[in-house]
Order: sequence, then C-alpha cells, then structure tokens
Amino acid sequence: MLRSKGLTVVDVYQGWCGPCKPVVSLFQKMRMEVGLDLLHFALAKADCLDVLEKYRGRCEPTFLFYAIKDEALAEEGECFSRVKDDGEDEDVVSSGKTCTLAIIKPDAVMHGNAEEIVMKIQETGFDILTNEERTLAEAEMRLFYQHRAGEDAFEQLLHHMCSGPSHLLILTRTEEAEDVVTAWRNLMGPCDPDVARREQPDSLRAQYGTAMPFNAVHGSQDAAAARRELLLLFPSFTFSDQGTEAAPEKSPKQILAS
Repeated sequence: MLRSKGLTVVDVYQGWCGPCKPVVSLFQKMRMEVGLDLLHFALAKADCLDVLEKYRGRCEPTFLFYAIKDEALAEEGECFSRVKDDGEDEDVVSSGKTCTLAIIKPDAVMHGNAEEIVMKIQETGFDILTNEERTLAEAEMRLFYQHRAGEDAFEQLLHHMCSGPSHLLILTRTEEAEDVVTAWRNLMGPCDPDVARREQPDSLRAQYGTAMPFNAVHGSQDAAAARRELLLLFPSFTFSDQGTEAAPEKSPKQILAS
C-alpha cells in the first residue's frame, strides 16, 4: 500500500485511545472527491507495530504521509505489518480473481439469518475472501449511497443501514462462466422483496427480505460500483489496474490496520 501511486495518509493511534472516527469519515470523503486511486488512507495501531514504537504514549493525533509520483520510483524500503495476538502475520485480503461486495444488512442479522445466508452464498459457488461484522457509520453510508441522495427514502435507508451490525463480504467466483457481480445480483433477486417473491422466489431477498428497505442483502450494481464500494469500506483492499480484480499479494507483506 505504501508503494501505491499518489498520497498515502496513515493515522497512527493507540489501543487505549483508538482512532478518531470523525477523521476517518473526513478522509473517506476526501478520497471520493480527490480520487480513489490517488489518495489512500489507513489506520496503524502503534501498540502492535514495532516500527511505530516512538509514537506510543502520545496524546496528540499523529499522521504519516507517503507520496509516490511514479510507481517505478517506489522501493521495497520499510513497511508495516499488522501482527495478531499470537504473533503470526495476518495476510492482506487479496486475490487474482474478480471481486464484488456483498452486505448482509442489519435486518437479516437481527433476525438471525446471517449464517444461513453465508451458507447459501457458498453453496451457490461463491468464495468468500472476507466476512467482517461491522456496524456502519452514518458518514460512510452517506458516501456509499450518495447517488441516491435525492430519493425520498434516502434518510430511512441511512438509518436502517446504521441501525445495527451488518456482515460485509468480499466475494469471488470459483466458476467463471458468469461474472461475480452478475452472479451475486441474480442470487439476491429483485430489490423489492415483494417483487422478488413473485418473480424469483428462490432468491435471497424473496426468502429473507420483508419490505423496502429491509431487503436483507446488498450487492454492487456493476464492476465500477464494486470497485468504488470495496475501496470505501475496505481501504486496504488492493486492486490490479483492470476492473475489480484484486492484485496478488506483494512481498514483503504490506498490511495496515483498517
């Protein structure tokens, strides 16, 4: 990540204090305005990274800036590695396959359907690169759904998406007969659960959705939307130059807590 072209901003924080959530939201907004490929933002926990030892014990915010004008100038240099409690390096989320975003929404999680939905996703031929439970913040959801800001139900949608934990999944396909974005949208079914029950009764929204906006799952509209949404919700996720194909893992491992 530190070798990415453009500007990388690292927010260094400590476990007892935690990152400043308003700053995270601000940088996400700036990334959308400047360009996802030119501005990168990550969080690094000083408590766990020996290279950040000199920043421990401070109360003031600390930001590190890395600028790469030309990728050819990037050197191996010194990089950060997030370490688990057991001392093993944690692999960066990456793959050589095309990816898309899936969200199991708060209504489905609240009704206890998340695990069953995950099983059906896997049974349908999807590979799950990551499955993270997270309560989404209003600021990031406003960016996420900014293309729907003019709709009457926009505020209701935001409230629902931030009302409780969601499951955020990065999906790939073992079988490439159908691209992963289209395959996931077909499995979800029509957006309105009532329509889904009439037209595609085996779809996830038909089985687990109730009424708009409580339709159980979200999927990216197309490849471009998948790239934007993944970069917004998974800042450390690495892409290749084409589409939503994640870049292969680099060596040495380059991991920043996100």
